[in-house]
Amino acid sequence: MMSALRSHWRLYLMEAGGLATFMISACLFAVILEHPDSVVRQLLGDEFARRALMGSAMGLTAVAIIYSPWGKKSGAHINPSVTLAFLRLGRIKFPDALFYVLAQFGGGVAGVLIAWVLLGARLAHQPPNFVVTAPGMDGVVVAFAAEAAISAILMLAVLFVSSSKFASCAGLCAGALVAVYIAFEAPFSGMSMNPARTFGSALAAGDLTGLWIYFIAPPLGMLLAASLYQSLSTRGGCAKLYHVKDVHCIFCQE
Repeated sequence: MMSALRSHWRLYLMEAGGLATFMISACLFAVILEHPDSVVRQLLGDEFARRALMGSAMGLTAVAIIYSPWGKKSGAHINPSVTLAFLRLGRIKFPDALFYVLAQFGGGVAGVLIAWVLLGARLAHQPPNFVVTAPGMDGVVVAFAAEAAISAILMLAVLFVSSSKFASCAGLCAGALVAVYIAFEAPFSGMSMNPARTFGSALAAGDLTGLWIYFIAPPLGMLLAASLYQSLSTRGGCAKLYHVKDVHCIFCQE
């Protein structure tokens, strides 16, 4: 365990930095698009249009993180659900998976706190309320099912694309799904797929209501996806969303 920490601590910090960057971006664009005093919010009254813009911004943020120098090194999981799915597939060792998850939670909290310092009371205003993810009007059952479903679909897409001749497009596929989910699925569950992302927002807002949904449904969905992929495909693979030959990989020992 300590050997992994000594050898790979830089990668763990990159995972934390990746999710922190994602959360800062989410908070910034939420204030721009949803705060009542925002000029963009006043000009763009259509809720779906604002969600579509938010989705595009966050999808592009995810893509930028995945294909960044840090993302190429750590694998850019930035999500405990993704790390647990790769652990289920045997593509990441348990000590690395443990420290990845801890780093992701730390990064999620740090990102929201940094954004709070930068954006001040505007981030705490309702909305955007620290970009908290919460069940929609259809209730917790629908939210749970929706989170599990979108998480499973994203993980299956990443696994199948990354094991094909289009492997370099796996990150683009993930970013596109994030954009689509925020635009269309967010009204049902808030669109998290990420326990660490939800925890960071909930902690800052002081509202842990429904947190269990986002701690259980996304990992469950991705673990089921990993199991389904394993039953349908004999292809191995890497735990990186974007594996490049000229970057050292702790998963493939290259």
